[in-house]
Amino acid sequence: MDDITAPPRLTRLTFHGPLSDDRAAGMIRRLTDRVGRTAPITVLDIGCGWGEFMLRLLEAAPGATGVGIDLNEEDLARGRADAEIRGLAGRVRFVRESAVDTTRDPADIVLCLGAGHALSDDQPPEHTVTALHALRRLVKPGGCVLLGEGFWQRPPTVHELSAMWPDASASEFHDVAGLAIAAGFRPAWIETANHDEWEHFESAYQADVEEWLAACPDHPLAKETRDRVDRHRGTWLRGYRDVLGLAYLTLVPVA
Repeated sequence: MDDITAPPRLTRLTFHGPLSDDRAAGMIRRLTDRVGRTAPITVLDIGCGWGEFMLRLLEAAPGATGVGIDLNEEDLARGRADAEIRGLAGRVRFVRESAVDTTRDPADIVLCLGAGHALSDDQPPEHTVTALHALRRLVKPGGCVLLGEGFWQRPPTVHELSAMWPDASASEFHDVAGLAIAAGFRPAWIETANHDEWEHFESAYQADVEEWLAACPDHPLAKETRDRVDRHRGTWLRGYRDVLGLAYLTLVPVA
């Protein structure tokens, strides 16, 4: 839409997930320490969005090149613009394509942050197993995978499930122990998003739209936008807040 007063989209988010700057820096340090900061390594980012984590990794590893794939052209365009501003355009490509059955060459570091569903047509939680098989094929020997995957921090109540997304089910996610051992990989590092990271993410997810609604209450798109963000806020606060978690697993392939 060309209307400059139309609702903004995700402009307050740095990462498209509950991830702090400090945690991201620690992850990048572990990844680059493993494969080498100055080596000519390759990075593949599955479901990259605007690829902020990948761009930071490339900044930390001057010998690295990256490819991010996603289906959202708006996010990809944001990634390309960010890469240009940061002097990384010559070392990264953002490509619009599906990750299902991707024929991309194996990479030294494969990122799949909250995007396991992009590698599989299976329903949760079976999609995780399918995604892991695909990731095993996409990582080079001696490389590593950073997987971000949802899990239940505790079993959700019936009331909480009813406040979540349609058809939410207690069987939809594993607990974190169910994610820790994956066929073809060993988990070299396991960490989970904390409460503050979730609060920051969920607030930033809608902050720009909330301010837009306050400034443009009579805009033609205001009602449907207000309904959408009110519905999402309710889903978070009454449904999955402190129930749904996100685990970050640094996985190394078994020889």
